[in-house]
Amino acid sequence: MKIFGITGGIGSGKSVVSRLMETMDIPVYVADVESKSLLDTSAQLKSALTEAFGSNLYEKGFIDRKLFASIIFNDPEKLQLANKIIHPFVKQHFFDWVEKQRNAGKKTVATEAAILYESGFDQFVDKVILVYAPLETRIHRTMLRDNASREQVEARIKSQMQDEDKIKKANFVILNDGTKSIIHQIEVILGQE
Repeated sequence: MKIFGITGGIGSGKSVVSRLMETMDIPVYVADVESKSLLDTSAQLKSALTEAFGSNLYEKGFIDRKLFASIIFNDPEKLQLANKIIHPFVKQHFFDWVEKQRNAGKKTVATEAAILYESGFDQFVDKVILVYAPLETRIHRTMLRDNASREQVEARIKSQMQDEDKIKKANFVILNDGTKSIIHQIEVILGQE
């Protein structure tokens, strides 16, 4: 089974690439969505996060996402701690998902992860696709999508590895600035494999 990792900075268009790959019958594990789900459904994860960040992190069994974001995206040490707690749960969930896809006969799958390299998930994929968009484009997209201030978006961008460093590590780069067809770029990548 071939496993692609799809990564890129916030607002780069990773989700667009993931959805297009899904239309090509390639299942995609969206790490951000799955990790958010685990934050609310895994009793062990809830316990670990509450112990690390306080009992007010959860209200009526659900994590206060705005509070959690304000804690971790403004303090690199707290972000590192949160990732250290969350990543093992997501990793095991991902392995279970891959096994289900293998058992279903899938030959190619992908995982979308903004922090593919930072989390060490790149070691579990065969090839990495970086989705790249210019910084101002990413900021504008994210402000609109998340109804967030420029400062909030910039804080999140600063918490991630810079695109220039990711480009050096990636096997493929998809340019998402409106000048090239994303579908064509995906088809070229899949045709090389």
